[in-house]
Amino acid sequence: MRSDPIYLHGGRIHIHPDSSQVVDALLIQEGRVRAFGATHEVEALLSPETGQINLGGRTVIPGLIDAHIHLEKYARRLKMVDCEQPAVADCLERLSLQAVQTPQDTWILGHGWNQYAWGGYGKLEELDAALPNHPAYLTAKSLHAAWVNTRALQLAGIDGSTPDPNDGVIGRDANGRATGILFEAAMRLVADRIPVLTSEQLADHLVAAQKKLAQAGLTGVHEFDGSACLRALQILRERGELSLRILKNIPVAQLAAARDLGLRSGFGDAWIRIGNIKVFADGALGPRTAAMLQPYEGEPKNRGMLLLDAEALTELFEEAARSGFGMTVHAIGDRANHEVLNAYGLLRKFEKEHALPPRRHRIEHLQILHPDDRARPSELNLVASMQPIHATSDMGMADQYWGDRIAAAYGWRTQLQLGARLAFGSDAPVEDPDPLLGIHAAVTRQREDGSPGIDGWVPDQRISIAEALAAYTTGPAYAAGTESWQGRLTAGFEADLVVLNRDPFQTDRDQLLALKVHGTMVAGQWSYRAF
Repeated sequence: MRSDPIYLHGGRIHIHPDSSQVVDALLIQEGRVRAFGATHEVEALLSPETGQINLGGRTVIPGLIDAHIHLEKYARRLKMVDCEQPAVADCLERLSLQAVQTPQDTWILGHGWNQYAWGGYGKLEELDAALPNHPAYLTAKSLHAAWVNTRALQLAGIDGSTPDPNDGVIGRDANGRATGILFEAAMRLVADRIPVLTSEQLADHLVAAQKKLAQAGLTGVHEFDGSACLRALQILRERGELSLRILKNIPVAQLAAARDLGLRSGFGDAWIRIGNIKVFADGALGPRTAAMLQPYEGEPKNRGMLLLDAEALTELFEEAARSGFGMTVHAIGDRANHEVLNAYGLLRKFEKEHALPPRRHRIEHLQILHPDDRARPSELNLVASMQPIHATSDMGMADQYWGDRIAAAYGWRTQLQLGARLAFGSDAPVEDPDPLLGIHAAVTRQREDGSPGIDGWVPDQRISIAEALAAYTTGPAYAAGTESWQGRLTAGFEADLVVLNRDPFQTDRDQLLALKVHGTMVAGQWSYRAF
C-alpha cells in the first residue's frame, strides 16, 4: 500500500513518542517518512505531485499499536448483544429484544457481563425465561467464563453427571446440577457447538472492526486469536482492504503445525508478521481463577487455577525455541507469574547452551507479582505486555480479593524503574480498544468518571504521558522486532501516524479525556480522516 507524496504542515509534529523533538513539517513519500523539520527546509523538497495538508494547528504523533487484542473476538463482539450492563435485568432485557429479531433455534451471542458488578452470577432460570426458544452463549467481560441457558447445555450434552474437563469447571449448585456458568476450558464444551463463520464472513466482520480501530488511532495490533483470523486477514489483504499492521501470535495447540509448515517468529512482512507462541498459565481475576500464592481474601480454599507449572512450561518453551519461535505467556496471578519467570530463566539458559537467538519473549498481563519477582522480567529481558485499562476496570475486585497485595499490582511504574520494556494494549474485547483511554488510565489510574479520586488507584504506579505513549509505540515495535521501521516518524520509517485535536504534552492530566483522534494514517494512506 503506497501513495503519492504528502506534505503535512501547520501543526505540531512529534517525531518520537515524547516531547524531545517537535517539528513543523513532515514529507511522506512511497509510504515512508522522507524528511521532517522546519517548514522552509521540507518545502524545498516538494515536487509538483505532492499533496499538501494543512494540519490547522493539530498535533501529529507516531501511530499507536495495541500490543494485545483478540481481533476476531472483537470483530464478532461488534455483532453481539452488549451484556456489559449495570444490572442483570438490563442484560436480560437486551437479550429478550434480540430474541424477537432472531429466528427460533438460532444462537444468541453476547459479551461483557461482570458478576462483580452484578453482585453475583446470572442464574440459569433467568436466562431460560428470557430466551426460551434460542440457545445462548454469553461470555464474561474477562473472557474466562460463560453464561449459557438450558438449550445450550442440552446441545452440548452437559448435565449434572458431565465431568469437568481438564483446566475447566462446570458450575454446579448444591445438588450437583449445572448452573449455566462455565469456567475456563469448560466454555469450549458449548462454544464448539456454535456455527463457525466462513472466512469470507469473518473478513467482512474484520472490515468493520478495522474502521473502529482506525477511528481510535490504531495503526497496528498484536493479535491473539486463532488460525481462522489469520485466514480472514489474508483475504482482506487479497482484497486490498487490510489497513492495519498485524503481528499474529499462534496458539500453542498449533505449534506443531506451524513448525512443520516452516514458520518462525518474524516470518512475514510489514503487514502480516508471525509473532510468538501463546500459552495460558492461569485464569483471570474476575472469576478468581488467576493462580495465587496465597488464597483470595474471604476464600481461604481458593488459590485460583494454575494451568501449567514451570516444568510443563519449560518443556513447551524448549520445543518452541528449537522450532524458531519466541514465547508469549498469559499470567495474571503471582503464583502463575512466579512459575512463568522460573521457566523463562531456564529458557534463557537453554538458548545460550544451544546457541539459539534470544527471542523477544513476553508475559501478557503481569498483573500481580510477589515482591521477590518484580525485578525478574527486566533481568530476563522479557517484554512486560500490560493493559492499563485493566487496572481501572479491576480495581474494586483487586481491592476485595487481593487486599494488601495490590501495593504494586498492575505495576507499570515499578516495571519501568526496574528496567523492563513495556508494551501496552487493551485485551479487547475484554476492554475498550481505544488507546487514548489506556493512556488516560496509565497516567491517572482513574476511571473516566474520576473515581477513585484525584490521585487515582495505587497512585505510586502512575506513569508520564511520554512513558505511556512509548508503551503504545516503540514498546510494541520492539516486542515485534520491528523497531527499525515502526514506532517513530524519523526518516525511512513507515508513515504510520495519528492526528490529534491537541498536543498531549501540553494537556493537563485531568484533561486527557479531551484528546480526540482526527486522523489515522498507515503507510502514507489515511485509514481514517475527520479534518
